Amino acid sequence: MRSHRLIRNALALVAASTMTLTLLGASSVAPAPNGAASAVGSDEEAHGRDDGRGGPPAPISVSGSYWIELAPVLVAADKFYPRGLEVGEGGITRITAGEVDLATNAETQLLRESLVNPDLRIIMTVTEGFFRLVARKSAGIETLEDLEGKTIMLPRNTSANFFLVAMLETVGLTEDDVTIVGLPPEVDGKSGMEQMSEYLVRGDVDAISIWEPEPVGAIEELGDDAIVFQDRELYREVFNLHARAQDLADPDKRRSIVTFVRSILKANKSLERHPEKHWPLVSDVTGFTLHEIEESWPELAFPGEIVPDMLDVLEREDVWVAKETGRQPRSREELSTFIDHSVMEEALGRGR
Repeated sequence: MRSHRLIRNALALVAASTMTLTLLGASSVAPAPNGAASAVGSDEEAHGRDDGRGGPPAPISVSGSYWIELAPVLVAADKFYPRGLEVGEGGITRITAGEVDLATNAETQLLRESLVNPDLRIIMTVTEGFFRLVARKSAGIETLEDLEGKTIMLPRNTSANFFLVAMLETVGLTEDDVTIVGLPPEVDGKSGMEQMSEYLVRGDVDAISIWEPEPVGAIEELGDDAIVFQDRELYREVFNLHARAQDLADPDKRRSIVTFVRSILKANKSLERHPEKHWPLVSDVTGFTLHEIEESWPELAFPGEIVPDMLDVLEREDVWVAKETGRQPRSREELSTFIDHSVMEEALGRGR
């Protein structure tokens, strides 16, 4: 089932040689007076189209972590941005490094990286990911309370780590009540994350906390021994598109960014109507199989906006991140500066 993962390292090497890729496109579509539907337009592919208003926008570059959550960005870049582009691999640290203009990451990494780069701004929620905690019944786990004293594998300091913390809190447990182990080192070309299910099936750990599609493999390999915990109301990953405030203040670069956000909105419409036709592209870029993508799809949502509770999410999670990094949590007012609704408003034809 995991033969595809051996390809991912090769894909990563290719991506590394093309990390900063230029997004050259036509002028942004003029805001439509009739609202979002007119502004976003149809879900037809838009390569080569030019609205003739002001010439091509300034070049910008885009990157994202190669997970299934990136699907709308990949489809937008490949099918709907007027000139098309490839999306480099990497999250918002690449914005800080000056390597790209736009990048995706979960809210957890924004809370960490904004300490280094306070110029970062959330401009769109690309995907909501509903995480699953997968455990072994044979380890004596039937309820969340049974996780006490158990060994749980996860990538530390990530949204998967916070998801576990949030789930434990619902039954009065903390991280101190379980044994958390990080990801193992790479072995035979397999990253630590790609080995999580194997550790679980072998009994080396009792549960794993991770985003899709790793839960798919774990559930299938465990069979009747699998037990899954999920609470969509309690927590979901908010996978956002980010930019720099200084770039949003640059009229030429902003026009390119707004055009790309509109392309994501068109991609969302197409993904809603015919997701399966885009899965081969997602598979080619991420290295995940079509089966893994199909099985993971119900655990994803594409809101086409900044989620309404974005500030609440940041405020709640920053308490945990602050504790982990040895600082005081930031105020709601401070956190609000990292959310910029103006790009979405403009992309939807409501502003400027």
